Amino acid sequence: MSDNDEAEAEEAEEPAVELGEGPDVAGEPIARVASRLTWPAKRSDLRAQEGDATIRTPEGPRDLDDVLAESEVPLFESRSEFVTEVEEVVGRGPVATE
Repeated sequence: MSDNDEAEAEEAEEPAVELGEGPDVAGEPIARVASRLTWPAKRSDLRAQEGDATIRTPEGPRDLDDVLAESEVPLFESRSEFVTEVEEVVGRGPVATE
């Protein structure tokens, strides 16, 4: 094994991003919830499948079911449309920590 191969092997073992020692952030990122779903999807189906999920918002954690109840979109054609609509309801910005 060459020096370059050993250096690459060591880099692969280290995390890509250092995690800090701060307060926990409650809830899941909306992108993680969206990645578990298939598209297109009806709002009612999303509420049944993932409504109990708690998502991260700038104002603190919220149940996805409550967020979707505020939405008027009956059918989400794509993941990006879903994420955009959720962000319109809850807002964008830094996520509150505990």
